[in-house]
Formats: sequence, structure tokens, C-alpha cells
Amino acid sequence: MRRVARYVTSVCGALLLTVSCAWGGDGSGTDGRLPPAPAGVTAAAGSATSVHVMWNRAPDGPEVAAYEVYRGKAKVKEVPGSEHMVDVVGLTPSTAYVFTVRARNADGRHGPRSEDVRATTPAASAADATAPTRPGRTRGTPTGSRSVQLSWGASTDERGVVSYDVYQGGSRIHTVSGDRTTAVVTGLRPGTRYTFTVRARDAADNVSPAGAPVRLTTAPGTDDGRATAPTGFRAATHRTDGAYYLDLSWIPPRADGVITEYGIQLDGRPATSLVWGGPAPRERASYSFYVGRDTGVAYRVRIRARLPDGTWGGFSAERTAVTAP
Repeated sequence: MRRVARYVTSVCGALLLTVSCAWGGDGSGTDGRLPPAPAGVTAAAGSATSVHVMWNRAPDGPEVAAYEVYRGKAKVKEVPGSEHMVDVVGLTPSTAYVFTVRARNADGRHGPRSEDVRATTPAASAADATAPTRPGRTRGTPTGSRSVQLSWGASTDERGVVSYDVYQGGSRIHTVSGDRTTAVVTGLRPGTRYTFTVRARDAADNVSPAGAPVRLTTAPGTDDGRATAPTGFRAATHRTDGAYYLDLSWIPPRADGVITEYGIQLDGRPATSLVWGGPAPRERASYSFYVGRDTGVAYRVRIRARLPDGTWGGFSAERTAVTAP
């Protein structure tokens, strides 16, 4: 007779990972009062004199009143807690910069700074007053109730396209590097119609005309996550010193930002969440954790990602793994 699956809901500890259990704590941040260090911080040159800094929205914990952006030790920008990107301007061409971000709560208390991120501005183009060409046709597909995927034709510029700006209506919501012609926009509202356009930017900060708009409507209500779910999910077990471990691997979902947190579900119940303390993998990721010493136990497992906008993505396909000698 197959034994009823059992597992330990307090699953903490991982190779090179910082892990926080989903069931424990009061959800109030790193010390119960201060906001945590922003995760998934990235920096990319927007022109020869600007860098676009972006980070993941805080998913829980104390309310964030503002985010502060630092260049080296100097504070250079501050945005409301509802925003998670900013352009740092007035920089020097052909120069390497280091940026960090930290959150401030409503009481004026600061959380820890994020990890350093680096970006190098390109060389300036002398007397360049010619903007890049208009981006080619923009296409888009809703990928659920809260996200869409966009793609567009590349622009051309006599000295090269440095970045593309994505607009939602009249507001710029994201920037990607000039070698990319796709973007995934998350954090949208269910059952809502949106209009997106794209503009190209060169090193001299010349901006192209907007490409043709694309109008998309997100799916109503909640959904199964679809394009926001991890793919290629695998589960197996191994035995070491009489103890069994569950071995997981997956491909992170595509998102504009860095995915640093995942939630694991065993037999239909939350088991643990894991947070990368160092650089998070963008290709195949893997994780192994202790599940007990009993042989012949079947585990049903699936995983989902915390997206850069702070919301949970869809669950992966469910897999079953059995402890065996």
C-alpha cells in the first residue's frame, strides 16, 4: 500500500539561497518595522547622459512611502512608493556608474540598500540632431488578466539605437535596451483595455516618433497565469545519509525585471518560499530541500514566481515525485 504523502511545512535553507518560509512571520518585512531592501534592481543606459534604473515592487511588509535612488553615495532621485523605475539624467558619456535603491516607510525610517548595479553610458555623438526612425509595427498579445507581451520592428539610427521606451497611453512605463524589440508588461488590471506605443532613443537623447499604437484588452477576472508561469518544471528525489530531498528545476517566466522569489506548493498546500540572496538565474534554475526519511512517499509539487510588479504569477504544471531507495 502506498503511504500517504507527508512533508514538513517548515522547509528552510538552500544552497546559496536565502529562504523565507511562506507560513511563518508576520509579513512585516525584515525586522517587523523597516521595509526590505529592493530586489531585482537593474540599470541600463538610456542615452549618453542618462541611465534607466528599475526594481521590483515590494510584495508585502510595511507600506513604502518612497524609494530613494543613489549614485555611489549620493542620493540622486526619489519617487513615490507606487513607482519602481526612474531615469537618472545629467550623466557623463562613456562613464561607468554604480547605483543602489532603498525604501523609506511612512515614519521616515529607511530600509537597507539594495545590491549594487552598474551601468556604463555610451559615447556622445557630436552634433547629432537626427532622431531614430519610427519603430516598426507593434504587436501584442494578452497573456492573462494582468499582463501583455509586446514586440515591434527595430528602428534605425545613423549612430545606433541605445534604448526603446514603452508607453501606456501618454505615460512611459518601461525602457529596454536598443538590442531588444520585445517587452512583457505586468501589473495591469483585469478586463481593461490598454493602448501601447514604442519610441526609440539614441545616444544623443534624440527620440523617434511613436510607432503605431496597439490596443489590447486583458482577460477578465483571475486567470491561470499562462505566460507568467515557470516552464519546463521537473521534480525528482534523492537520498543522502538516510534522508530524502526533493530536487526541483524550472525555467523562469519571461518578465521585464528580475525574478528573485518563488513559492513552492506541496500536495495543494503552501510549503515554502525561496528568495535568491545573490544574482537570480535567468535560464534554468534549481533548488533542493529536505522532506523526511520515509520511503515510498509521493509528493505532488508545483511552483510559481513573484513577478517584478509584486504580484504572483501562475503555477507551473504539477509534478509527482516519490521517495525510493
